[in-house]
Amino acid sequence: MTVTKYSGNGNDFVMIVAQEKRNRSELAQKLCHRQNGVGADGLVVLLPHKTYDFEWEFYNSDGSHADMCGNASRCAAHFAHEKGISKNNTSEFLTGAGVIKATINGMYVVSDMTAPKIIRTDIEEKGETWWLIDSGVPHLVTIRKSLDDFNIEDAKFLRDKYNANVNICKVENDTMYVRTYERGVENETLACGTGMVACFIRNHKEKNVSNQVKVYPVSGDELYVSYEDNVYRFGGQVTKTFIAETFIV
Repeated sequence: MTVTKYSGNGNDFVMIVAQEKRNRSELAQKLCHRQNGVGADGLVVLLPHKTYDFEWEFYNSDGSHADMCGNASRCAAHFAHEKGISKNNTSEFLTGAGVIKATINGMYVVSDMTAPKIIRTDIEEKGETWWLIDSGVPHLVTIRKSLDDFNIEDAKFLRDKYNANVNICKVENDTMYVRTYERGVENETLACGTGMVACFIRNHKEKNVSNQVKVYPVSGDELYVSYEDNVYRFGGQVTKTFIAETFIV
């Protein structure tokens, strides 16, 4: 099997092309294993679609399904562009959360995100107010003055109670800094696209930021989130790490 490894600002994925849908949870666990596999946060499978450039199956590293992943959407769009699956410099594809349109400019990719759902704005936990926002997948978001203390046990508790990713963020001079505990990975990740978008949505609604901001995840990479023409957009560089043959099936 030929696999391609991509990184979306530290959020890494294994990409493959297939012709039919099937349960690939076990394959995802094998490929994503950091010691015995390729190593990744998730597996993305590109499948044919009659209407769109392709449809994807997305698996977290533990084999669970996820409807959407912002960084994976940018990596998948670039991968499809290189494979000739999508034409020109745009890619339109179906995810579990809806249709994503992406624009590719070299290694810089911008994804138009699906319309978010603000589920709750009044969650009180651990002495803080959290918003529950579905930006493709559900995220709990709180705003802090410092991100130095991100208690993983507290994040696990919130993840289990609300079945959501957990984000802490801060804003300085129209720039956001974000940390994410991610379902399916079950740990803090270097970057999470839907998490950065969810943090932007809360800060934008509370008028803490303008219509476009720089965002820095733990990886330290610079990304952008914006709100234009009633669409949330998420952009940044992607990296094609390597192409490899694997005996994992």
